[in-house]
Amino acid sequence: MAMVCLTDFEEYAKEHLSKATWDYYAAGADECCTRDDNLLAYKRIRLRPRILRDVSVSDTRTTVQGTEISFPVGIAPTAFHCLAWHEGEVATARATEALNTCYITSTYSTCSVEEIVAAAPNGYRWFQLYVYRDRKLSEQIVHRVEALGYKALVLTVDVPYTGKRRNDIRNQFRLPPHLKVKNFDGVFQETAVPEEYGVPANSLDPSISWKDVYWLQSITRLPVIIKGILTKEDAELAVEHGVQGIIVSNHGGRQLDGGPASIDALSEIVDTVQGRIEVYLDGGIRTGSDVLKALALGAKCVFIGRPAVWGLAYKGEEGVREVLQILNDEFRLSMALSGCRNVAEINRNLIQFSKL
Repeated sequence: MAMVCLTDFEEYAKEHLSKATWDYYAAGADECCTRDDNLLAYKRIRLRPRILRDVSVSDTRTTVQGTEISFPVGIAPTAFHCLAWHEGEVATARATEALNTCYITSTYSTCSVEEIVAAAPNGYRWFQLYVYRDRKLSEQIVHRVEALGYKALVLTVDVPYTGKRRNDIRNQFRLPPHLKVKNFDGVFQETAVPEEYGVPANSLDPSISWKDVYWLQSITRLPVIIKGILTKEDAELAVEHGVQGIIVSNHGGRQLDGGPASIDALSEIVDTVQGRIEVYLDGGIRTGSDVLKALALGAKCVFIGRPAVWGLAYKGEEGVREVLQILNDEFRLSMALSGCRNVAEINRNLIQFSKL
């Protein structure tokens, strides 16, 4: 069957993954209002296309943190890719390298950071980080990825505690015995503490605060990007604390239910930041026109989470490539049909604000 759009990959994954695995990837917090609103919010945004603009040649390239990528869609950090495909994150890394875009590797990978680099030595990668109660754990992984040539640290700040994902509780979700959080292999000794998503429960530090941003900057030379900001107040604090980027994100609707769709939070953050640092977004991107809308509202680049996992479930590296290629093709077409020849021409004049 020809895969025409990202929904085709979603349907394939739902059919072929085990129920517990599908439920884990699909989960939102509580009633899943925010998860679902991430998608619906794009459908409320209307475009104002310009015509007769000579779109015979188009260019989707952009830069993130000074590095050129082929189009403004990267892979967001998602956990446990080996649940979807036996090669896991290694396949994701190869696909992203082939399409020349950015892959944010999750702390909760089922392949190690070393294996990922070996599989795709020329890939452009950032590393997503949590702060643990044991700061040494965070520090060690920072030094590892810096030595391996990862280009930025993405500090996830919206998980002082894990959101309540009802189906994971019902399914008593656990990593199967043959898989583990590879970056921490052998680090967590056998304990009586129950496991939560592959590590001992309560490993994450709920006391994390802005001073930990300074702490992180003190142990690395890499740019720090904060993921999980949804308000202008926190965007301003991020700039004041010297971070190099913000990912507007509600964790795919998996943390606080009832917060805004990430695309709805984007404008106030872009207005506050005013170009001082780059602003990115994840959550709800399913089509090329979604990408166009996010860029028109001020995102420099967007990142996809679940669709990458669906691509893996379909055909591993080739499936992720197909997902990225479809988004690239759709984005190029939406750009042209809106009268934009390159990403520099995409701006807020494309958005019909009266309908928002």
